[in-house]
Amino acid sequence: MAYRRFSDVHEIRRPVPEPGDGEVRVRIGVAGINPADWKNRLRYTGHAPVVPLQDGAGVIDAVGPGIDASRVGERVWLWETARQRCGGSAQEFSIVPTENAVQLPDGVGLEVGACLGVPAVTAHRCLTVAERGPDRLTPGSLAGQTVLVAGGAGAVGHAAIQLARWGGATVITTVSTPDKAALAEAAGAHHVVHRRDGDAGSVVRQLAPTGVNIAVELAPDHNTELDLGVLAPGGTVAVYAGRAANTFSLEISGPMMLNARWQFVSIFTMPPAAKRCAVDAITLALDAGVLDVGRSAGLPLHRHPLSDLGRAFEAVKQGAIGKVLVDVCPALT
Repeated sequence: MAYRRFSDVHEIRRPVPEPGDGEVRVRIGVAGINPADWKNRLRYTGHAPVVPLQDGAGVIDAVGPGIDASRVGERVWLWETARQRCGGSAQEFSIVPTENAVQLPDGVGLEVGACLGVPAVTAHRCLTVAERGPDRLTPGSLAGQTVLVAGGAGAVGHAAIQLARWGGATVITTVSTPDKAALAEAAGAHHVVHRRDGDAGSVVRQLAPTGVNIAVELAPDHNTELDLGVLAPGGTVAVYAGRAANTFSLEISGPMMLNARWQFVSIFTMPPAAKRCAVDAITLALDAGVLDVGRSAGLPLHRHPLSDLGRAFEAVKQGAIGKVLVDVCPALT
């Protein structure tokens, strides 16, 4: 089995591992890279070999004790494959707890599965942290709600648009370029607002006169004034990203009068129950044909072979628009 270290570009081989109690072994077809992955790459440089990447998709080819043998041959998407383990998805075989390998519906490609994980679970969490909101998204669970997605052309923003619309919300997104606007529209946003064209907050207010119930936010330092200006009473700003060492501040009176909340979101530290709800909802959405990928669905794919993992990391670091994937075993796709 081959995998790459964070600290070099040399291929390392080792025996194919065997799954333990409660585990399955997945032959990886496609792996997905997230911004957190290249940041972790820097953190682990110089340490013992660590297989990177949290997300991927493939086929279960072995199960450990206590796992139904009927899972062998099952096409699955993976989440948190490298969390507190050294065996991420940038390798031919990955061992994961059985619950971290989720069956893909028939007709859903492995490239879709590799785009779930961090982005879709994070998006689901952002959409379910409101005080009066659902714990798990279902069709209609956000009916009557207005959701504002900042940066609708990114992987999390893309998933948030699709899941919010599936949940019945009216979806507004902000973007910075015409190309990103086209992608957000393809993802299903009802309204696209160009941040650089005049007063974006006023445009959002015209589109949502009673205010935004949930803002899915990736740049709280840049968008604090906008978010506060468009929130409905009891509204929530769900913050899932931010630049290194950035800060933002709020005057107390405005959020207090709105009974508003700023909720910070990380897939790695969210409650286990929230992760289970997210996985269940993502499964339902996939069955319904939601969460498609590719440029026509609003999320361009940039694919690299495993042998070119370093360049794939660099593409993410440089801010590639869409999703960067690593083809580990092309024969499975």
